[in-house]
Amino acid sequence: MSLESVRQFFADRAPEIDIIELSESTATVALAAAAHRVEPGQIAKTLSLKVKDRVVLIVTRGDARLDNRKLKEALGAKARMLNTDEVVSWTGHPVGGVCPFGLENPLTVYCDISLREYQEVLPAAGAIHSAVRIAPEYMAQLTDAKWVDVCQPPAL
Repeated sequence: MSLESVRQFFADRAPEIDIIELSESTATVALAAAAHRVEPGQIAKTLSLKVKDRVVLIVTRGDARLDNRKLKEALGAKARMLNTDEVVSWTGHPVGGVCPFGLENPLTVYCDISLREYQEVLPAAGAIHSAVRIAPEYMAQLTDAKWVDVCQPPAL
C-alpha cells in the first residue's frame, strides 16, 4: 500500500514526476546507486528518528553519515533511530523504501544541506524497488522540509 500512497502524493502535488519501478531491489544505497547508474551520494536516503517525544525524518545524501553533535544542535536533543516496526508504523513505508512522500502520519521532514550538491537526487518511493528523480529543492518544497546541516562530509 505504501507505493500507492506515494503514487497518490505525486498525483495530487506533482503529477509531472514519474515513479521509477525496477525489478531489482534498491533497498540500500549501494543497490540503488548501481540500479540507477548514479553515484551513491545521489541516492537520497531517508532516516527515521525519535527525538524526545516526536518522530522526524532526515533526508541525506546516500554516502553521508549523521553527525550526532550537529544533529543534537539542530534538533535540540539526542536522537535515536527507529526500529523496523516503528518505521513501518510511523511512515507506512518498509525499511528500504522509506521516503518523505505519502506518509502514514504527518511528520516533520528535514533535508540535509549535503543534498544541494546535486541537481537531481533519487529518494525511494515507498517500496524497495521504487524511486523518483527530483531536484532537492523541489523535494524540500513538496514535503515542507526544513534545511539543516546534520551530516559529516562524505569520506573520500
